[in-house]
Formats: sequence, structure tokens, C-alpha cells
Amino acid sequence: MRNILHDLYYGCKAGYERRPVRSAENIAINYRIEAEKRYFEEKMPRDDVIRFQALESLYTQAHEFDEIDAYVYGFKLGVMLMFTVFTDENEPMIN
Repeated sequence: MRNILHDLYYGCKAGYERRPVRSAENIAINYRIEAEKRYFEEKMPRDDVIRFQALESLYTQAHEFDEIDAYVYGFKLGVMLMFTVFTDENEPMIN
């Protein structure tokens, strides 16, 4: 069995990757979002559709910043947890 360090080193795992949620509820919500987008895009003039799509792109970029921030925070929290575990003076070190 390979360990996590081996997988990280050889690129078998990447901390920023995770499987998308594929629950029935998530699929239904995404379907509704797409249906609403299509509805509005069909009703809007072409210039407004382009502007609407640009707005959607901005939302996507903002979401990516939030995802990066959550990853960094989670990583730091994990490191702090490990530091606490290995520096607890009341517990013997495990070899």
C-alpha cells in the first residue's frame, strides 16, 4: 500500500482536486440553474447575453478565489493540528 507522501510526490494525488458532488439534489439544482440561464438568454438581446455571460465568468473567478482560500486554510489547519499532536508535552512521542 502506498502512503500519501508517495502519492503526493509522484502526482497521484493533488490537494486541490476533489470529486464533484453528484447527489440527486445537486444535479437537480444545476439543471434548474442551466434552465433559468437558457430562459433569460433567449429573452435578452445579444449584447445583454454577452454581458450576462461575462458576469457569469466573474462569478466563476470569484468562486475560484474562495476555493483557493478554503484549501489554504484547510491545509494550514491540518499542519497546526499535526504540530499540536507532535509537540504535546503530556503525550509520549510515537515512533
